[in-house]
Amino acid sequence: MTGPTGAVTTMTGAGRATSPFAIRGVIEGFYGHPWTQAQRLRCIDLMGARGMGTFMYAPKDDPLLRRDWRLAYDGEALARLRELVDRCATVGMELAWCISPGLSIRYSDAADIEALLAKLRSVAALGIRHLGLFLDDIPRELQHPEDVAAYPDLASAHVDLVQQVFAGLPVGCRLIVCPLVYWGTGTEPYLAALGAGIDPRIDIFWTGRAICSPTLDLADAATVTRTALRPPTYWDNYPVNDVAMTYELHIGPYRGRDPLLWRSSTGIIANPMELAEASLIPLATIADYLADPEGYDPEASWQRAIRDVAGDADAERFALFADNVRSSCLATDDAPLVTATLERCLGLVARGEDAAAAAELGTLADRLLSAAAHLLRGPVTNRALMDECRPWLRVFELGAQALRRMADLVAEGRLETDGPAELRPFQIRLRRARARVFGDVLEMTLSDLTGTMFRPGEVPELEGGEP
Repeated sequence: MTGPTGAVTTMTGAGRATSPFAIRGVIEGFYGHPWTQAQRLRCIDLMGARGMGTFMYAPKDDPLLRRDWRLAYDGEALARLRELVDRCATVGMELAWCISPGLSIRYSDAADIEALLAKLRSVAALGIRHLGLFLDDIPRELQHPEDVAAYPDLASAHVDLVQQVFAGLPVGCRLIVCPLVYWGTGTEPYLAALGAGIDPRIDIFWTGRAICSPTLDLADAATVTRTALRPPTYWDNYPVNDVAMTYELHIGPYRGRDPLLWRSSTGIIANPMELAEASLIPLATIADYLADPEGYDPEASWQRAIRDVAGDADAERFALFADNVRSSCLATDDAPLVTATLERCLGLVARGEDAAAAAELGTLADRLLSAAAHLLRGPVTNRALMDECRPWLRVFELGAQALRRMADLVAEGRLETDGPAELRPFQIRLRRARARVFGDVLEMTLSDLTGTMFRPGEVPELEGGEP
């Protein structure tokens, strides 16, 4: 397999034969610019090698799937879809294709139902047998007068739509539905009505207790199974960072998923970031969990994934950076190495051991600075990865500079006297940069040392204006 620069890339991991999950895959289902075709093909190659079995095509901002769902595929769009089908077959995966008509469809209109079926049949004619009907992120009430007259509620309209679609699909096609209510306790009345009303052979997506769930538990899955009358397929919103999460870089390892989740779910489809290359790191750890959930080791899987994606030559430096962008719905540990070092060094300063504190803090700062310089400006193996991570790498370098200045001030005995003036510009620049690196620990430390605490949402200016 070839990487974005043409270099041969391999990914190691357990094979699909041993997995207890029936469904293991990736869904391009985020809001934002869809991936390029080259990015999709690279993901399919690498995730196929890692044991994934499904790639779902469902970008929210592809007009042919959502806004202009009635329009037929032709030209380049049709050719790209055929290419995805062929590539999936080559690596032992299956392409699933998903449509989102809920913003404009008239559920009681036979012409709209036929237009939807025509679109699905045209896609099935390409050899696609796994189809998705998405009814998420749409108004929660019936919008058209004729639908209000035809149905007592939206759940009834959705049951009717799903049943008509399932009945009209070509023989051999499978259907998965993303419902209007796709997260919660698993006891929601809408979910119960949908599950009771549609064919038991149809799968239902569920994201867990939240849209981005910190944990997926077997007990919760069992609750959903009882309510929906079928085990859920988890649409896992990790590592996605769309909408309000765009300042976060979700490249940490997969965590918080019950090792026995397969007992009450069909599987997991992971929703990645718009940052396709960076997404490969957490996706690789998800593939490892799905291959062997009971034997999965998050940290070992993560280190292997970093080597696979960043390249052996850059893995150690990139891992040092990645350790400071662990924050996500799955992880509350922001920057464990920096946090532990700051706590220890500030404790030494409080006890008057300035020389020891300065030496340890300075050593860490220099390591971070060297890694940042190389990843930003050095000869790296995977430049596409570094370019995607550039906003966070710049903040990583800025934070390392702040730590270096802090170490110098401690060494010179000037932390208390000159610290507020010399560290405040770093504090301001870190707040203005927005990209989340070091979690809260560095900004909180700088706030303590400068005596300045910014209000939530405040974007301060440097004296004399921002250059």
